[in-house]
Amino acid sequence: MDGTTPQSDVKSRVSAAEWALREDLAACYRLVYRNGWDDGIFTHNSARVPGDENHFLLNPYGRMFHEIDASSLVKVDVEGNIVDGGSMGADADIIDAGFTIHSAVHMARHDARCVMHTHTVAGMAVSAQADGLLPLAQTSMRFYKRLAYHDYEGIATDLDERERLVADLGTHKAMILRNHGLLTAGRTVGEAYQQMRYLQRACELQIAAQAGGSLSLPPEDVLDKTAKQFDRLGDNQTANEAAWAALRRLLDVEDPTYKH
Repeated sequence: MDGTTPQSDVKSRVSAAEWALREDLAACYRLVYRNGWDDGIFTHNSARVPGDENHFLLNPYGRMFHEIDASSLVKVDVEGNIVDGGSMGADADIIDAGFTIHSAVHMARHDARCVMHTHTVAGMAVSAQADGLLPLAQTSMRFYKRLAYHDYEGIATDLDERERLVADLGTHKAMILRNHGLLTAGRTVGEAYQQMRYLQRACELQIAAQAGGSLSLPPEDVLDKTAKQFDRLGDNQTANEAAWAALRRLLDVEDPTYKH
């Protein structure tokens, strides 16, 4: 026996709300893979289980992101104990660094129901720059004075780093982990994904712009105005969910196995 559990068994033992969240989070993993934001079997996305503030879903260690589906997600508690191994059963495992980073945010921020973390080339490149993310274009300006930074302390396996990480994150929805990568949080999987999408694109455009010569930045009053416009419009939850629903429809046509 390989310890795996049929998808139907996983679906039957969780609530309808949890299964819906599992589908959303699995879709997120598939989209991260399709965008080339994954790092093999490393990095992680998590979501707090509805109705249980002390449990969250995380990817099983060893699975590529295109292999992850709703039933394979692992349910863990805030101490890192596996509560439900999903379809992998007793064979399920999680990566320590994923638990440290994600449990820190979930424990401190009850509004952060989904947390994403990536190691993209553009994200790591900007994370290594002394000035961090520059407000070079509209995509970047949504993060003007709305982006946190956390200094690198080594591979995130020390639980005592959690308090410093959440202190640096504060009330922000996006953070650059210096010399490491990107992190976003949202009230839903869709919101966290949209935050990551914009932050990733902002990093990509910065690297591209820096390769092209001298840079031009708008005056501070324009930057403030634009960031506030995004607060009212671009960060609207209805818009986030509409965009997320569109992406789910794309997967439903091209890669519906994320729902298994």
